[in-house]
Amino acid sequence: MSKNTKQTSSRIGRLASETLQSSSASQVAKSLAASALAQRAGEKQTGAKMEDTAARVLASDRYAKDTKELAASVLSQSNKQR
Repeated sequence: MSKNTKQTSSRIGRLASETLQSSSASQVAKSLAASALAQRAGEKQTGAKMEDTAARVLASDRYAKDTKELAASVLSQSNKQR
């Protein structure tokens, strides 16, 4: 299985940290933020379930710009063959 070696950028890392600390952020946004931070360093990559969540967020009009940015970052770090 091909490995994606992309890592979360500093800017997205800051956004993810702020999202996790926010009391007004949705559970979906917090899940995406946690996934992005987990991929900040090391060799972790997005799992199939989180890929599905990120894809749904990007396809929907009901999520905020920041949530979509987190989703895009998480999706870009998914397994290339999936």
